[in-house]
Amino acid sequence: MYSPILIGLAAGLVSGVSAACSGPLKIDDFSRWSSNTNSLNSWTSDDGSMTSISASGGILSFTPKASSYFYENIPCQAASSDGYNSLQFTVKGPAGGSITLEIQTKSSCSASTYTSHWYGVTGLTGSTQTVTIPLSSFAGANANAITAFVWSGFSGTAGWQMSNVQLGCGSTSPSSTSVRPSSTVVPTSTRTTLITSSTPSGTCAPLLIDDWTSQSRLTFLYYNAMLEPTSDDGTFASLQVNNPSKNRVTLNPKSTSSYFYSQFGCVNAKNKYGGISLRIKAPAGTTFSVQLDSSASCDPTNAQSAGQSSTELGWTFDGTEKLYTIPFSKYPSLNLEKLTTIFLSGFTRPVVFGPMAFYCGNTGSEYVVSTTTAPAGPSSTVAAPTGTAAPIVIDRFANPNSNALGFWHGGDDGMGLQYGSNRLTITSNDADYSFYTQVSGSCSDFRNYQGSYLHIAYSGSTKFTVSLQQHNSQCNQAVAPYPETWDSAEASRYAKNGHIYIPMNHFNINHQRVIGFAIKGFYSSEPVTLSLIEIVPSVPAGTIIPNKLETGDLVFACKRPNSFAFAIDDGVPDLAQDVLKIIREENIKVTFFTVGAPLLDDSTNLTNVYREMQAQGHQVALHSFTHPKMEGLPDYASIDWEYDEDIKAVKKQLNGLHSPYFRPPFGNEGARMRARLANSLGEKPYITNWSVDVEDWLWAMTDTPEQQLRAFQRDVDKGGNLVVLHYLYPSTVSYLREFIRIAKATGKQLMRVDQCMMDPRAPPL
Repeated sequence: MYSPILIGLAAGLVSGVSAACSGPLKIDDFSRWSSNTNSLNSWTSDDGSMTSISASGGILSFTPKASSYFYENIPCQAASSDGYNSLQFTVKGPAGGSITLEIQTKSSCSASTYTSHWYGVTGLTGSTQTVTIPLSSFAGANANAITAFVWSGFSGTAGWQMSNVQLGCGSTSPSSTSVRPSSTVVPTSTRTTLITSSTPSGTCAPLLIDDWTSQSRLTFLYYNAMLEPTSDDGTFASLQVNNPSKNRVTLNPKSTSSYFYSQFGCVNAKNKYGGISLRIKAPAGTTFSVQLDSSASCDPTNAQSAGQSSTELGWTFDGTEKLYTIPFSKYPSLNLEKLTTIFLSGFTRPVVFGPMAFYCGNTGSEYVVSTTTAPAGPSSTVAAPTGTAAPIVIDRFANPNSNALGFWHGGDDGMGLQYGSNRLTITSNDADYSFYTQVSGSCSDFRNYQGSYLHIAYSGSTKFTVSLQQHNSQCNQAVAPYPETWDSAEASRYAKNGHIYIPMNHFNINHQRVIGFAIKGFYSSEPVTLSLIEIVPSVPAGTIIPNKLETGDLVFACKRPNSFAFAIDDGVPDLAQDVLKIIREENIKVTFFTVGAPLLDDSTNLTNVYREMQAQGHQVALHSFTHPKMEGLPDYASIDWEYDEDIKAVKKQLNGLHSPYFRPPFGNEGARMRARLANSLGEKPYITNWSVDVEDWLWAMTDTPEQQLRAFQRDVDKGGNLVVLHYLYPSTVSYLREFIRIAKATGKQLMRVDQCMMDPRAPPL
């Protein structure tokens, strides 16, 4: 999806200078472990591989598992030229214990690949001791281009401590150690985490290829779990993730010419991995082919291929799910040190795949995805108080065109709406669809209902959101934004025995400007039948009301008077410099929302792009990890994964950045995604949509790309002041300067989103 074009950015690697050192170079004293930053301002982490890990008083304490590791990245260091000749660290481990230490070096600091070499540290005493390893002990390593150190292979699991990691200067003497050298070359782009095939045998853990956790990652970004390219190139009728169950994908071929591939980077499986395993469910008689590629140059487009049919692999199917293995022994012509791709083709029937992974040793084993369920957030409840306002019936669904108040109700095109006798059955297969029932043609003052309850009588599914919508300050639907905002509640939290009771004060909006209610954010195609929507002063005796969850501010417009903000979503790296040049020359600051997964893919160069944006004073904020419709995800765990991975990627790649600003992909919003975002951030989020849409998604690739200008002008004329656009298309970028000048002509001041929201944490104007 992204062009791997290197843009001349300032965030280049630091190389050493030719000067003798005057003392040790401190790599980490663990004073900044909580921010995953070492003393050289580089990333350090265990990637969650430890049972527990923490730092206090300059000491890192941890309890490893068999597959645990942690690493210290460093700016590319010309250690030998600078006079550094050893790695030193203080360690406490079990008596007689050992560690495997890996050094990662390049042929030069500008090289695109690194080489790993190992040293076995043995003879630990059980007490705190200092280990000094001459860099010359890493046979074959280039000590003039060191980029990282990795600790793994910890013997025993209790009582480990580490401190004072540094490069030694001058004369050193080695500790009692034994050498276990080994090496392999791995493209830098594969190092999404340090748990790769680079670890020597004896510390093996299964290497996941894909866990089918994200439809968007698979069919929008075209990444597998290794953040390497994967796709069917449109040859299948459909690829459906989490179907028929979690961590499964159903592949429906168009014909036997349908194919699917997944790349590995350049995995060294020799003497470590014996093959690939995955669960498969397919009808009896199904056959397909499994091709594996290796490349001496680690180039998947210049590879040697070897194939086996499912029959040759000894596979038979009977409609039940079973574990199958692809032993490398069946592919004797492969170079097991440089595996690049698996290619599946010739499908005679639909198949279901489970998680696909390299297995250790020669005995096939299954990769088991963690089934830990995300916490549901605060669960406290309160007894329901009684209000004083008279009840009001809003909708009995007696008329397809109007509700009980005589105002409009109806649904978005694409929804299934079936009216019966005083009832409505809603079926929705898209989390973007909404059913609306208005309480006014303009603004209604509902402050007297703030002690009352919204009551919905239903049968069927509760997998949807209930929203209360707020009109704009002019109470004019011809003015943007309309609606101005709304707050959302998760129906299932308030539902019991066919009735939903939501306190009106759980909707955090301006109750003087109420427009109406929306039933929206469906994350299941299961139908729900509604028979009554009303507001009542009390609830049945014994009813317990859940607490209000933080759902953040959903914003469509700037709050600062006379302000205007360009909020630009992800794009193509080779257009980034054009964007930066234009906004620099127009002397404005903007906000960029970035998807997390491509930041971890070195080939996109997006980390450098956004670091340059940061350096030029622009705001960078969150846009999910893989760009799905967030409210359409099936459960809390899936939503949390998107947020948590995005937050980690942005923090890791963009100088420790933490932002409460989030733009929902496709503008898709609902109660669950809002509450879980607040939970993942640990603070109130700004969920940033828009009131000016250039409609690049609609017009940029057509014969009339100038329609983007008309769309922009239309929304500006309606009062919109918060923009959405992407730098995905050359035509959009070519109009950017004109967009900016149209905005300036309004007399409004152009600024970042956090500035236009009057955020006290934003930089001054």
